[in-house]
Amino acid sequence: MVKIFTVGPMEANCYIVYDPDKREGLIIDPGAEGSRLIKFIRQKNISINYIVNTHGHPDHVGANRKIKEYTNAPILIHPYDAPLLAKSNSILPLIFPMESSSPAADTFIKDGDVIECGEMKLKVLHTPGHTPGGISLLLDDSIFTGDTLFSGSIGRFDLPGGSEEVLLNSIKKILSLGENLIIYPGHGPSTTVSQELHSNPFIT
Repeated sequence: MVKIFTVGPMEANCYIVYDPDKREGLIIDPGAEGSRLIKFIRQKNISINYIVNTHGHPDHVGANRKIKEYTNAPILIHPYDAPLLAKSNSILPLIFPMESSSPAADTFIKDGDVIECGEMKLKVLHTPGHTPGGISLLLDDSIFTGDTLFSGSIGRFDLPGGSEEVLLNSIKKILSLGENLIIYPGHGPSTTVSQELHSNPFIT
């Protein structure tokens, strides 16, 4: 099951992906409002095995520490975004006064890795362009794209480490995975590959 939380002033999407039978799961991009996320985890009695950051920007990592302290789950991120995770610590208090700095990553993940959690297997796709270490996570007929691809839009590429050409290549990779694929983006509503191919003005 996928539970979506929109958190923080930048309205980032945080996803708790879990097996309701085995009560195991992982959390993708806990950007803020850690107490709210923990309340759901506690209510559902879920054992969180991993904290996965699709990239290292503050609005996606702001509740890392709070979730880690509660779950003792390791933090996973692509090595190219490890410096961003460290840099976010100086920015977080300015953006999210209620959040604390993120711990360093426990494990680096790269393209082709598989994260196993209960019966679930999430394949890591390196999808840079918004950041050098941006990743997407492929799970069955759905994909979590972070800030690479949105409903009707694409990620910013004008921030440090961003690249329009690289981002568009990453988006092509996602769009090649099948038109029925459900897209869970880092901001905004969910969509599908088919919908983006037919209506996203940034995709030609």
